[in-house]
Amino acid sequence: MTLEASGLSASARDAVAESLHVVGEAIQQIAAESYASLFGERPDLLHRLFNRGNQATGEQQAALANGLAGFAALLVHRPYIDVRTVLERIAHKHVSVGVTPQQYELIHHHLMAAFRSVLGDAATERLVSGWSEVYWIMGRALVRREAELGAQLGIEAGLHWRSWQVVQRTTEAHGILSLLLEPADEWPPDHFLPGQYVSVAVPVDDDSFQIRQYSLSCAPGARRLRITVELLDRPGRPAGEVSAYLHHTARLGTQLLLSPPCGEVTLDDSDSPLLFVSYGVGITPFVSMTGHLARANSARPVTHVHVDRGALHHAHRFEMEDLLERLPNGRGVLVYDDLQSAPADARRPPVDFSGLSLGPGTLAYLCGPTSFLVRTRAALVQAGLAPGAIRYEVFGPELWSAPS
Repeated sequence: MTLEASGLSASARDAVAESLHVVGEAIQQIAAESYASLFGERPDLLHRLFNRGNQATGEQQAALANGLAGFAALLVHRPYIDVRTVLERIAHKHVSVGVTPQQYELIHHHLMAAFRSVLGDAATERLVSGWSEVYWIMGRALVRREAELGAQLGIEAGLHWRSWQVVQRTTEAHGILSLLLEPADEWPPDHFLPGQYVSVAVPVDDDSFQIRQYSLSCAPGARRLRITVELLDRPGRPAGEVSAYLHHTARLGTQLLLSPPCGEVTLDDSDSPLLFVSYGVGITPFVSMTGHLARANSARPVTHVHVDRGALHHAHRFEMEDLLERLPNGRGVLVYDDLQSAPADARRPPVDFSGLSLGPGTLAYLCGPTSFLVRTRAALVQAGLAPGAIRYEVFGPELWSAPS
């Protein structure tokens, strides 16, 4: 979908353009109030669909606010931009957790009520109507794309879970565990592409399920799947409910509910040189991609730059080194930093990519925390890589969108 064909009416475009500043200043509060109202009516959505940790930190509210405000700005100021990549990322996420078309209606109701409540007299019917159009341009495009993805996967929204069982547990590094899974039924495993993820739903108490996404840390082609899970237990943040369950409760034979593999950040199948850049457990999609290339005896130039806290926290280190050695044009670059003692502004220094001698046409893939992605992308662009040649996978709600 291009925004030229988005259907935003002239009156709505004017209303949104005039109100971008006032709405932008209040959008975080609007998003927070809309979620509070939504969960007041439907607490089951908080306990069975949304990430309670991201709600507690405000990251989910910020993601909705940034997404809606950013989309509106594109509609008004850059109608020539093709936003399919942005929508594709969201659509895959929604399919993986089971979002239904009816839930878009529900969120719209609470979002527009929050516009009126937060903005007060400034929330004229013209303003609310214009922002409602913005929401539905995005919402209807997502509903259509999610239906297409569901049809490709042979699933219906909300009816997509399959049961898998744990057949092996492996400690990869300090606080990082891999689980090897195989189907608990007679159906064949779902095909997946290198770089994709699955959603995992686990019971965290008697009344609640929580859902998280984990990259598949194995190459396609086997009956079993592998996920690699970091235990989230950091000061000042809610403990990871799903990661704690997988680390402390899931044992051999434990059955888990998995979505079909989803995700649009997949390995390009051309002959272009590849640059993989990861931080911490963000190495996982690149284990899958590099494993796939090694199985195919690929001659593509592959450079993997990995940044981590230290050797004790570095998951899949020797496996990745072995895979790169199997590639005739594979090489690895390792950077460790000490997050415990380094000052905050020096904890994740940007890697100097100017000395890597990246070949023409290099495609870059990034995976890690948002701050790392922002710095790394800027360093790559400064080193001469085209912005359009950089793809990224982000942990949690997307609070940052790379500029075009």
